[in-house]
Amino acid sequence: MTVRVVLADDQELIRAGFRMFLLTEPDIEVVGEASTGREAVEQARKLRADVVLMDLRMPGMDGIEATRVIAGSEDLRNVRVLVLTTFESDENVVFALRAGASGFLGKHVSPAQLTHAVRVVATGDALLSPRATRGLITQFLGQPASAELPAAPGLDELTTREREILVLVAHGLSNDELAARLQLSPFTVKTHISRTLTKLGARDRTQLVVIAYQSGVVRPHDHLL
Repeated sequence: MTVRVVLADDQELIRAGFRMFLLTEPDIEVVGEASTGREAVEQARKLRADVVLMDLRMPGMDGIEATRVIAGSEDLRNVRVLVLTTFESDENVVFALRAGASGFLGKHVSPAQLTHAVRVVATGDALLSPRATRGLITQFLGQPASAELPAAPGLDELTTREREILVLVAHGLSNDELAARLQLSPFTVKTHISRTLTKLGARDRTQLVVIAYQSGVVRPHDHLL
């Protein structure tokens, strides 16, 4: 399968660099470029993109709002947003994750890391670096958001096991680590995660992490026993 990518950044030089990295991969195709968030949404829709590499700071509609539009549009439900950021501790990354982004990368990323990330996001797995993502969310998600955030629907529908898995996913455990800790098969873990995603209306594992912290199921300074 060829992964169709749209590059969204207001700096042409950065787009050119990422395009050069991606064009060397036979299974990745750069189908479009955008210099604003609005263009990113239009390109994703028009060109049937699988992944949008999204800068956060762009003129007009910024990357956060563009991510929110993509995540909230039924006809773009299969498009994944991978945030590009100069500073990985930027609180705007968390706002983008809340808006529906599937993960994030620093702009200093190596070509190998970039291509790997695009492939991972395209499959829907989306949690690029569990501990790095958790660290960022731990740092910022415990702080009050600038706007009132609705409680995640579906929490009450989770079984005890699904809630346990939600907590462990939020702590950054991989499927293999979950299976070992809970003494379950990887297939069973994957089934539980799939059901949890469905009940919570989450797009991917990254959204499970956001929901867990946002709803208070997991708090920034919690530790696993």
